Amino acid sequence: MSELRRVVVVGNGIAGLTAADSLRAAGFDGELTIVGDEHHAPYSRPALSKAALLDADDMTSHRLPDPTHQATELLGVSATGLDASRKLVLLNDGSDVPYDALVIATGSRARRLADTGRTAAGVEELTLRTLEDALTLRRRLAGKPSVVVLGGGALGMEIASGCLAAGCPVTLVSRDRPLVTQLGGHLSEVFVAAAEAAGLRVASSHAVELRDADGHPLVVLGDGSVIEAELVISAVGDAPNIEWLSTSGLLTDGTLEVDTRGRVRPDIFAAGDVAAFPTRRGIRRIPLWTSAIEQSKAVAHTLIRGEEAPELDLQPYFWTEQFGLSLKASGYLPLTGQPELIEGDVHAAPALMRWSHDDGSGTAVAINYRIPIPKLRRLANPEPVAVSPAA
Repeated sequence: MSELRRVVVVGNGIAGLTAADSLRAAGFDGELTIVGDEHHAPYSRPALSKAALLDADDMTSHRLPDPTHQATELLGVSATGLDASRKLVLLNDGSDVPYDALVIATGSRARRLADTGRTAAGVEELTLRTLEDALTLRRRLAGKPSVVVLGGGALGMEIASGCLAAGCPVTLVSRDRPLVTQLGGHLSEVFVAAAEAAGLRVASSHAVELRDADGHPLVVLGDGSVIEAELVISAVGDAPNIEWLSTSGLLTDGTLEVDTRGRVRPDIFAAGDVAAFPTRRGIRRIPLWTSAIEQSKAVAHTLIRGEEAPELDLQPYFWTEQFGLSLKASGYLPLTGQPELIEGDVHAAPALMRWSHDDGSGTAVAINYRIPIPKLRRLANPEPVAVSPAA
């Protein structure tokens, strides 16, 4: 871009933070503005469902190092629209911010059963997405209430693990076996065994409605059974924050798609949970912490170097900590079949394993096994694998 003097980043999570820091590190010395709808500094969202729930009174595990971007920060305001022809971001306080280049990093939000109209009025349904959510949940867990967690993905299982560790009786509602959709059958068995040994009760169904039962939530399941609890926490997925772009002309079938350098168009980029980008498995969102970081770095490098910047060839990295198990995975998930055992026990921790895929790539998994991330990535793909054209 010939005249890059004003860059606006909408979103102050890890994607926005990384994009801004990376721009400065790459030599951008122009006007940099960050718009963030939360009032506080960026923080680690993954930590909220892991260590943060169990931190001492001084909750610190979510904190990140201070930013280096020296940007103008507009916090506590949100973008409500985009005038791409005039290069203006419209804000909810009635003002607007001009740009030469725009980075969209508005992330995603937690889905709730209430979004479908199936939660009775007055019934509380908590989620765990923001720092405020975590603080609320910590306060509520202090009384050791009975808890129902909706959703058997990684977040639901992490929340269930934290609630159990806080001394609460916990039932997890999951249509499929927990984690099988995200990790595959083999790893699901390992984690479910550890969860049940820790005292987790699993209801193999799905929540269809939340009712009020004399001041307590009543969870109605698809099999007709009901569960009464003092606290209901939903972990049923996320939705990208793209509503403010509805009239921008940037969306493709309701999706914000970018190319392998994070471009939506020459002057507009996107990164993080909000963006769908080309991968070896087609165009998709990959709402993972390291994915957001790598996408944002690619965007910053392209803003500075143009076509000389390397294209993003993402190798997903995922980790979870729950029920005494710590898993690190480099490569695409879920996994089918049995793994190649590198070291340890294939059915227990510690273990280091590898799965091979039909496209020639692989996924390496470490459970309670100390291994640097670069080494785990080399183990996943010992030989370079070409990126297939996007589907």
